[in-house]
Amino acid sequence: MPDNRTDESGTGESGTGEGGADEGRPGNLPPETRSFVGRRRELAWLDELLDPAEGAEGAEGAEGAEGAGGVEGRGRLVTLVGTGGVGKTRLALRAARRVRDRYPDGVWFVELSPLHAQGLVGFAVVEALRLADRSTSPVTEVLADWLADKKALIVLDSCEHVLSDCAGLVRALLPAAPGLRFLATTREHLGHPAELRVRVDPLPVEEGPGSRKGPGDALDLFAQRAGEARSGFVLDGASTDTAAAVCRRLDGIPLAIELAAARLCELSLGELDERLGERLPSPLDLLASGPGEGPLRHRTLRTAIGWSHELCAPVERLLWARLSVFTGGFDLAAAEDVCSGGPLPAGRIAALLERLVEQSIVLRHRTDAGRFQLLDSVREFGSDWLRALGEERTLRLRHLDHYRSLARSGCAEWNTGRQVLWSERVIAEHANLRTAMDCALSERDGPTALRTAADIGFLWRHCGYLRDAQLCLDQVLTADPATGPDLVRALWARAAVALLQGDLDSAERWAAVCTAAAVEQGDAVAVVGAAYVTGGHLLLRGRLGEAQAVLEAADLLPVRDDWLGSAQLQVRLALSMTHLLRGDFVSARAVADEVRTESVLRGEQWAGAFAGCFVAQVDLDEGYIAAAERNARTAVLGHSLLNSTLGVAHTLDILASAVVATGDGPRAARLLAVGQRIWERLGSAQLHSPDLMSARRAREHLVRGQIGAEAYAQAYAEGLAMSYERGIAYAVDDAPGP
Repeated sequence: MPDNRTDESGTGESGTGEGGADEGRPGNLPPETRSFVGRRRELAWLDELLDPAEGAEGAEGAEGAEGAGGVEGRGRLVTLVGTGGVGKTRLALRAARRVRDRYPDGVWFVELSPLHAQGLVGFAVVEALRLADRSTSPVTEVLADWLADKKALIVLDSCEHVLSDCAGLVRALLPAAPGLRFLATTREHLGHPAELRVRVDPLPVEEGPGSRKGPGDALDLFAQRAGEARSGFVLDGASTDTAAAVCRRLDGIPLAIELAAARLCELSLGELDERLGERLPSPLDLLASGPGEGPLRHRTLRTAIGWSHELCAPVERLLWARLSVFTGGFDLAAAEDVCSGGPLPAGRIAALLERLVEQSIVLRHRTDAGRFQLLDSVREFGSDWLRALGEERTLRLRHLDHYRSLARSGCAEWNTGRQVLWSERVIAEHANLRTAMDCALSERDGPTALRTAADIGFLWRHCGYLRDAQLCLDQVLTADPATGPDLVRALWARAAVALLQGDLDSAERWAAVCTAAAVEQGDAVAVVGAAYVTGGHLLLRGRLGEAQAVLEAADLLPVRDDWLGSAQLQVRLALSMTHLLRGDFVSARAVADEVRTESVLRGEQWAGAFAGCFVAQVDLDEGYIAAAERNARTAVLGHSLLNSTLGVAHTLDILASAVVATGDGPRAARLLAVGQRIWERLGSAQLHSPDLMSARRAREHLVRGQIGAEAYAQAYAEGLAMSYERGIAYAVDDAPGP
């Protein structure tokens, strides 16, 4: 059964060195007609898994494979599991070609996609093996007899719609033919006890750690296919970014990338990116607008995804459609809350979700087993279906209600021991929170939009998403919102965002409005919280006396558990910093220790990490170098747990001073560089505070003077080369050296 398809593309090593026909060998592997990109790791795994010399024990230890251990025949069935268009077929063909010399009786490719009825898999295998069978014996017996003494590999391609047939055939043939192995491609594993599963993921757009990331296989594939579509096409510095954006839009799915690149014969790269970005109604429609190679199933992702859709039970289709309202992933609780209703009771969601995972429609998160996600193209198809069902607005409002409730709970418990958990949740749900916020704004329901923005804006401010917070808060605050607690919270968050952005004019303006609204509300704790944003902008302007007067005037009321409790602690933090900058180290330490005590009592980290940073600075100024270094490292770790890049950057400056005081100038230079990279990411060096900027310059001068300009430049460059994660690890590690 020859195969001339473009197929599920983009796997393997660059070039076509392993292409071509079988050249007299038994087997029917089709020739490779196009270059092959990436998948080096998967191919290495498959080289081992498909080695007929490997027994069960060797296969069980193979890297990259999943399956039940301790099973006789383990490793004789390997399945490549992944979503449509991800490259399973091309990977299987390349892997089979690499091992064909190990199978003297041939490597045989069996295409199952044309089968539209059960009971035909055996016949397809007979045809692929070119058996001239004229008997009336059951086809499995014919195959068992012929394969009994053979050492062969059979590749079953696209098993998902005939899973039971495939599983039955494998179950019958493996015991009858000891030298036989199977390699299967499928969106859902076969369920055989000897099965080893290899997950086939989309191609990476970028590879490498942190700042050392370079072009990934997806971009390489795009460049090669674009060169085929348009003669002379070459990626340069500017076009590489656009091409990478295209690959990201297409989720790194090889088939989608190939189809997109093919459009460059009539569109410029910029036009392609723009058209894909419009998604009106779907990028898949653009990609499907022209003739393609091979069977219709492989011409477009819409066809491939639609085919998967047809294989689902009606309730599975409904869940798929409803899950499309999520962006960036979701957990089971969210799916049950948002997607249940009608024929989908909440109690059935877990089982149906697992079914969609088994069919590779829903993917498990790579690092969090409790979260799920839809590839964008799959989600797009579900969204179209949801729209056709007439449920789109209903589900989007349910999604809004779920994440509005989540944000409200996060604000209510922010100043407690659940703070780190809430920070992690906000980071994980960032995309969904943004979608919910967009929905609230689009509904033109002023009170709902204000309440949602106030809660989400506060959380985003404390988890590092300052621009998102600014955007949503500006939109609701310019719409003449009604007075009340939600308005005070939104105004406080907006002013607090401006403080962290170093936008002191905006901070001053919003602080004044926030204070007036708090006074009008009559909530004494809200009035105290407003003192933070007023005193904060004065502090950062260097008006330390005025800042101290405002901050000291704030009443010391019992600290609350909610967002206002955090605001209360931040008033004290600002006062500690004011004392510090005025040289009153005793008062600075006393107030910071007060905050640290409250932080430990509550189990919160945000204010405690800043307090630790200020204590480290006091230690340093008073000559307690070891304590300064220890407290600064602890504060860096605390800030990193909450994604507080500002806190990390500020504390790194202090840590560098402590380190240089120990005599380790090169390490201090590296820390200054790591901190500078973060300040640059923040876009506001030392919050534009004259005092903080002066202190930073003094630290740099001190380190450079200690080790010399050349050594400083070298160590500083080493720090700049570190990724954010590597820089944090370097900072909290008390071992010397780069």
